[in-house]
Amino acid sequence: MTILDIIKARFSVRRYSPTPPGEQELRTVLEAARFSQSAKNRQDWRFIVVRNAETRRKLAEAAKGQSYVAEAPVVIVCCGVDIDYVMTCGQPSYPIDVAIAMENMALAAWELGLGSCWIGAFYEDTVKTLLGIPRENIRVVGMLTLGRPEAIAPAKNRLPLEKIVRYERW
Repeated sequence: MTILDIIKARFSVRRYSPTPPGEQELRTVLEAARFSQSAKNRQDWRFIVVRNAETRRKLAEAAKGQSYVAEAPVVIVCCGVDIDYVMTCGQPSYPIDVAIAMENMALAAWELGLGSCWIGAFYEDTVKTLLGIPRENIRVVGMLTLGRPEAIAPAKNRLPLEKIVRYERW
């Protein structure tokens, strides 16, 4: 399977088997994050792997009651730790760097037969309190559920390239 095949096939999984990923599978997914690109190679991401069922239930509550967060056998909480660095283009690097790492994890997971879902709807202060994340200088950018999918891939509706690509100028 090529990387483009994986990208085309991957979808946001919201129904999981209770069977957790194996230790080597989890390590492979985390290695995909570790080798992600980051601005100036700052590696300004940190990850908290949550497997405890009660903690996952509380994370689901913090994620506006999205029950599948608790049902996934693993939730990876993805944080930015160098929140003051701004790239020359004017963008803060940490949300972009964490997003790249999260997508690397999602693609590596799919290659292993695992599914994931990016969670962006959550109350950051609640997640920080629950996991003991320091309030200052660390941001929770997203959470990634991880497990064996029980759902069937929905049809993807994507705009044609002609609608999203310009050449040379706008």
